Amino acid sequence: MEAVPARGTVAGTATERGGRQLGLALFLVSAAQFTLQLDFSIVNVALATIQREFAVSAVDLQWIVTGYALPFGALLLLGGRLGDLTGHRRLLVGGLGLFGVTSLLAGLAPNAGVLIAARFAQGASAAFVAPMALAAITDLFADGPARARALGVFQGATAAGASAGIVLGGILTEYAGWRAIFLVNPPVIAVLVGAILRLLPREDAPAAGGRARPDVAGAVLVTASVGALIYGLGQGQQEGFGAPAAVAALAAAVALTVAFVAVERRAPAPMVPARVLADPARRVALGVMFLVASVVVGYVYFVTLYMQRALHFSALRAGLGLLPATLTVLVTSTWLARRLVARFGTRAVLAAGLASVGLGQLWLTQLPAEGSYAVHVLPGLVLTAFGMGLLFPTVSVVVTSGVEPGDRGLAGGLLAASQQVGMAVGLAVLATVAAARTRAAVGPAVVTLVAGYRLSYWVAAVIAALALAAVTWVLRARHPQHLDNSKK
Repeated sequence: MEAVPARGTVAGTATERGGRQLGLALFLVSAAQFTLQLDFSIVNVALATIQREFAVSAVDLQWIVTGYALPFGALLLLGGRLGDLTGHRRLLVGGLGLFGVTSLLAGLAPNAGVLIAARFAQGASAAFVAPMALAAITDLFADGPARARALGVFQGATAAGASAGIVLGGILTEYAGWRAIFLVNPPVIAVLVGAILRLLPREDAPAAGGRARPDVAGAVLVTASVGALIYGLGQGQQEGFGAPAAVAALAAAVALTVAFVAVERRAPAPMVPARVLADPARRVALGVMFLVASVVVGYVYFVTLYMQRALHFSALRAGLGLLPATLTVLVTSTWLARRLVARFGTRAVLAAGLASVGLGQLWLTQLPAEGSYAVHVLPGLVLTAFGMGLLFPTVSVVVTSGVEPGDRGLAGGLLAASQQVGMAVGLAVLATVAAARTRAAVGPAVVTLVAGYRLSYWVAAVIAALALAAVTWVLRARHPQHLDNSKK
């Protein structure tokens, strides 16, 4: 494997250690990302059990999920920039350690209040790990085939963690109790931290950006704006977008975003330097990640509900029903995507991935009230998953290509934030559309529910088409040498 000739000790050490130890380092970083995504979804299956044990209300129960997602999404950009200032390896290890401690606190929580607080702390610590995991890959692997291969493995681990959480959550909750879903983390994290300290090269000094004064105002504003957006969307989805809390939070998100842009224009060392977003290919890639994430979160959410409510699958069987999608993403992202990028270029692979996702959503628009998993669900799952396997590593290649060492943490934060915010926006929009269609439909309950699911997939197909148009037209004839640099 090819090592990055950057950042002094990091590059030199990586070169000396050779391909085998680089592979081990990639495995560790991907395992950390897998664990973060696992904890995002693993708790969903256990919610009913937690509600019974703690006698918690439905309103408070949703904070066990939102309490992880909100700080995770809000702090990603801050986490990315902080890593650039202090060192990627240092923050990766620190974030993982905190994640292990907060997982232990969640697993031992005596009441719902402590559990919710622990979930907030888990989400905050995850926001410091995710950008550093991606930054570690860009530190270790140079632009080109080596990095494309590594990013394919990394994104495969991301997809696998999200899907595995549903299955593992059901198994652990049923056979070991809900606390086990959190208590499995600390020993795993301890092993990861020890191995990362041993295998990832030590940084002698922070990245080039570390010499600049931190943009405190920008950090506060961007964190608050993303947090307000995620909170407002969550409240709108549950209470309606006319609810006072939703209106106030979304208005605050807009005002804080405007203030953030104004502050960044005057800041001597802005939180998000203009150079990072100067490349149109990088901007489009971040937009594609945002749009695809909004589609993917809805496709998993509604197809899981369809399997349980229309096909009468158990929660565990519904989770197992997603395994073909997980395997498709893994194979496509780790083996096929980089080969197609090397032959056809990133623009063509992005377009093919979006077309496949769109076709998968179109297939799911035909879900009947009384359907078959093999006929009506599986083809849509596989088509969508195939597109995801092409898109996620390819988008990562475009976003990280040409980024200076001192901006790699921020690039990782931007990529992760576009995904998390896209998921929040997508779920809120698609769930609202589906609910409105269900209320307007006439017939038995399952018929009206499926009518809502089908409309959500039509909207998702349109979103995929918009992203395809952006890749096809906006990037046409723009920096083709950059878009196809993975061929070199």
